[in-house]
Amino acid sequence: MTLYRDEGVVLRTQKLGEADRIVTVLTRRGGRIRAAAKGVRKTRSRFGARLEPFTHVDLQLYERRSLDLITQAETLRPYGEGLVTDYPRYTAGTAMLETAEKLTSEEGEPALRQFLLLVGGLRTLVERAHDPRLVLDAFLLRSLSVAGWAPALDECCRCGDRGGLRGFAIAAGGAVCARCRQPGAATPAPPTFALMLALLRGDWEYADDSEPRHRAECSGLVAAYLQWHLEHGIRSLRHVEPEDSAASRPGRGTTDDDPNDREPV
Repeated sequence: MTLYRDEGVVLRTQKLGEADRIVTVLTRRGGRIRAAAKGVRKTRSRFGARLEPFTHVDLQLYERRSLDLITQAETLRPYGEGLVTDYPRYTAGTAMLETAEKLTSEEGEPALRQFLLLVGGLRTLVERAHDPRLVLDAFLLRSLSVAGWAPALDECCRCGDRGGLRGFAIAAGGAVCARCRQPGAATPAPPTFALMLALLRGDWEYADDSEPRHRAECSGLVAAYLQWHLEHGIRSLRHVEPEDSAASRPGRGTTDDDPNDREPV
């Protein structure tokens, strides 16, 4: 039984007894963990507000046979403060948290790249430099890539042909050429393929200049591809607003985050 420290992003919480909570955190070194936080539902709790979803925290934990116990919590970056008043960004962030939890299915297995992607994605949402749905789609595509499920976007996933892409076959692994396309495959416009590739590679100049219809098509394909690989739905996605929502016009902001301490989105 030992004390240890780690930093992480709070993914979700659930009630435990009358005053406690179970906190699910994606940590830098330990991957996804579940730990108990004693008394955090009391109004006089020392660190209850620091253990809310979206918060990047530094934790001290006491190792136990069942749930480890959180003994200290210090806020590093309160991303939730910049999201809760903006519905499109809040729902996009919620979908990020749920996806990060689902893609780190083994508790306690290191998941550094997924952690860095999540920190980078939340920071990008808070900065308001890009449309929240674009940020979410970029996060989903890169998270799938980290998990080993990156879709083929610039070549046929069946034959490797780089020209004449005519469809997107989810079960096959991405783009397919006219020869390999089978019934039931989606038929996205060429700019939609280009947008998906731009989001995967971080080409925000192209993504920001894309047309709404291609963004909507991209979002539908990314969501379907993600949920097919997870074999169940991401409930938060149903609440994400379309990218052209009037409430989601991008602005600009700054944070004191260290740009070298995250994987860019």
